[in-house]
Amino acid sequence: MGQEVSAVPETTKPENLSERSLPAVADYIKSGKARKVVVLTGAGISTAAGIPDFRSPETGLYANLAALELEEPEDVFSLPFFKENPKPFYVLAKDLYPGKFHPTISHVFISLLATKGLLYQLFTQNIDCLERAAGVPADLIVEAHGSFASQRCIDCKTPYPDDKMREHVSRAEVPHCEKCNGLVKPDIVFFHENLPSLFFDRRHMAEEADLILVLGTSLTVHPFAGLPDLAPFEVPRVLFNMERVGSLGSQPDDVLVLGDCDTGVRQLASALGWREELEAEWRKLVGDEEADRQLEGSSKRQVELHDEVSQLVHDVDKVLHVHDVSSSGSSSPSPEAVAEKEPIAATQQEVQQSESASVKESVETTTLTEEVKVSGA
Repeated sequence: MGQEVSAVPETTKPENLSERSLPAVADYIKSGKARKVVVLTGAGISTAAGIPDFRSPETGLYANLAALELEEPEDVFSLPFFKENPKPFYVLAKDLYPGKFHPTISHVFISLLATKGLLYQLFTQNIDCLERAAGVPADLIVEAHGSFASQRCIDCKTPYPDDKMREHVSRAEVPHCEKCNGLVKPDIVFFHENLPSLFFDRRHMAEEADLILVLGTSLTVHPFAGLPDLAPFEVPRVLFNMERVGSLGSQPDDVLVLGDCDTGVRQLASALGWREELEAEWRKLVGDEEADRQLEGSSKRQVELHDEVSQLVHDVDKVLHVHDVSSSGSSSPSPEAVAEKEPIAATQQEVQQSESASVKESVETTTLTEEVKVSGA
């Protein structure tokens, strides 16, 4: 683990770190230079909890949904498609709804940052609410793509009761507004919807950060993907991810920790002298049985996720075919809706500080583009 891949020449010295490594990041934190830590999280932080991400080739939901008769697998999370046929979304929601999953040690690490007064802001793409469950204070969380924490009618915007929402989701049934009979949808951001205003109100905090931690995100969903590039050029940025993404690895103080998030986070905690405290807090929160399950290893989790995702896709497929038979129209979104989808954004690996204007423009985009993930990026 550590700086395994970088676009920065070895002869280029970091400006704030002693070297591009986790021990150097730990020294930077312990020195008191990191008092405004901004954390960005995506789906990779929740996979150990048993929540599938969307982009993995074998276990990702999009890869499996691609086999169904949809214009695009992302259509299940498209607002036009939802308005026409909301049932597939609720079939997925039944198995992805908060309450059956537990925080990972990476979630608890973020909570520990908050406890120690170091967390300036958490921006998450995830809608699983595990940051809240881990104890991260609500006022330090920006759920950029919304969450399952609340829901409302898509027509009259009347909030829908939590208990009734849970009942409908548990049966994979579509809830309707008690006031106007419109469709009810969780307050998660679908395609063609604006991001929460809180995201734009607090994005400046990424510019004010003295340390950026990026965990488990592909950084392909805008405007979230532009956040790491808002930080000043000399600010250390640490990526915990399976592969290099965005512009991470292109600046002198970037540290890439390539692998699963939990392993990298444990290494940083060890370097900080927090490992024992972190492990104890995590086990206290989730219990020994769940902790041991998460520690069983990625290979077994991959098999479990593959089986779970295959079953989910099978259930969605049945719903789609029932809809096709019962509906006189097509269950696919309109050509106009498909045309509205933007192509995958160009890689940011070559983005430098001199292009900050274009980066800010990306972050200021108000609607979700590329894709939204059930757990995040």
